[in-house]
Formats: sequence, structure tokens, C-alpha cells
Amino acid sequence: MELPHDPFILLSYVNTKLRDDYDSLQAMCDDMDLNPSELEARLGAAGFEYMPETNRFR
Repeated sequence: MELPHDPFILLSYVNTKLRDDYDSLQAMCDDMDLNPSELEARLGAAGFEYMPETNRFR
């Protein structure tokens, strides 16, 4: 599956998946065959950072 290109839609999509289906970013990326560093860089470019203690991007 291709991830959304818009950073705000991507943020919503990823946070929903993390909340509903996964215990960590690494678990989600492993299952979805994604590179966590690339995902963090894409969202980081829009000003968002992964917060492991809450398992979401803010």
C-alpha cells in the first residue's frame, strides 16, 4: 500500500494505525514493510516527531 503524500493526512493515517493496531512504530513498520527512519523523516519535515511514550506522532 502506498502511504498518503500529504503530511497531515499521513499523520492522521499513521497515528490511527498506531493507536488501533500496533504497540510501537517499529512493529507497524515491520508489519507494513516500511522504513521507520524514512517515515520519521517525512513527518519530521512537516514538524512532527514520534513520541514512543504515547506511541504517536505530535
